[in-house]
Amino acid sequence: MTSDIESRTMKRVAWRIIPFVMVLYFIAFLDRVNVGFAAIHMNEDVGLSPSVFGLGAGLFFVGYFLFEVPSNLALNRFGARIWIARVMITWGILSAAMVFVQGSMSFYVLRFLLGVAEAGFFPGIILYLSFWFPARRRASVTALFMAAAPISVAIGSPLSGALLEMDGHLGWNGWQWMFLIEAIPAVILGVVVLFYMTDKPEKAKWLADDERAWLTKTMEEERAAKASAGASHSIWKGLSDPRVLALSAVYFGTSAGLYTLGIWAPQIIHSLGLTTFQTGLLNAIPAIVAVVAMFFWARHSDRTGERSWHVVVACLVAAVGLYLAGFAVGLAAVVAALALVNMGVSASKPPLWSMPTLFLSGSAAATGIATINSIGNLGGFVGPSVIGFILERTGSYRWGLIFVGTLLVGSALITYLLTRGQQRKQARDNAAVSGVQLAK
Repeated sequence: MTSDIESRTMKRVAWRIIPFVMVLYFIAFLDRVNVGFAAIHMNEDVGLSPSVFGLGAGLFFVGYFLFEVPSNLALNRFGARIWIARVMITWGILSAAMVFVQGSMSFYVLRFLLGVAEAGFFPGIILYLSFWFPARRRASVTALFMAAAPISVAIGSPLSGALLEMDGHLGWNGWQWMFLIEAIPAVILGVVVLFYMTDKPEKAKWLADDERAWLTKTMEEERAAKASAGASHSIWKGLSDPRVLALSAVYFGTSAGLYTLGIWAPQIIHSLGLTTFQTGLLNAIPAIVAVVAMFFWARHSDRTGERSWHVVVACLVAAVGLYLAGFAVGLAAVVAALALVNMGVSASKPPLWSMPTLFLSGSAAATGIATINSIGNLGGFVGPSVIGFILERTGSYRWGLIFVGTLLVGSALITYLLTRGQQRKQARDNAAVSGVQLAK
């Protein structure tokens, strides 16, 4: 039964935090994947082959991987307000610098540096949400935050397609205008973060005194409960916990699927004979379907309290979609298959991100979440780069899409095995407790 103070407090917290972090992630994701639209003309303008483009697009995630854990530790030390502002301003500047791409080397360098700049944003927000929302509410809250990614595709695709039509204006190519215009909001919002974001509940002057006291006490009790249950707190535990490494492997497959869509879907659709603006409109359809699927799947996960099977089923749905996309013939079939991939990949993430904070807290949570995101996001390097490599040699997307689909089957299998292992461990612990009680 939800008390009046809980209902009142969480409603105010949700309205204060969720829309704002959704806007931040909307811009982050747009600047991360708009290179997929730029490639429609940029690759020919500056001489990028499919394999060079796939490698360069994926290098973002190498920079992300190398700087993710240090960035999240810095956020935990200095506070979300200062660190998220730093991330956004630097990534906005580097995203705008993409207008100066002149060949493969400048493309590689700027994509890598963009990953370095943005490292820490996503896991930082996941950690930030764990400061404000009890575990039982976290999947739904995470789903609302993460819905910004498919919403970004849904709104950003027509926008990017329209900006590409500015080709030749003031002597710039359309893709240069797209990079510049879509980078400006990141810098502006970075400044806004400094004045709007609150680090932790105890500093929330916008809450009433009783609301602030209730939330602070609730979150402290949750941290204490995790500590008494054996939750890990140290940085080393966050890096070395086998469950963290298993979830990193799961996230690897989902990231390969997500960024295969973000980076290659516009070119797949455009190759069927559409204009850039038509491509943007059609690329938005799968993303809209994904928003609905993500929201209802996360609500079901919170209502049942189940996480693992919600990840397994969603990953398998995405894998089937990729296999179908590899063999689809005709525009309607391709868009339908991509919609299935979007649904599965997007729906898998909220229950997946609700899992690490169930057994990690403090510095371990910061490093554990960052480890999962940094290792897992390497899937965003492997998936797109393998597709580019295969496309250049075969002239077809089919086997690249099948490869990424197989990675998602692997994610489903690892999640299942992790769940079985956790169940067996819990059974042994329960048996040991019962034995001690009987001995007494």
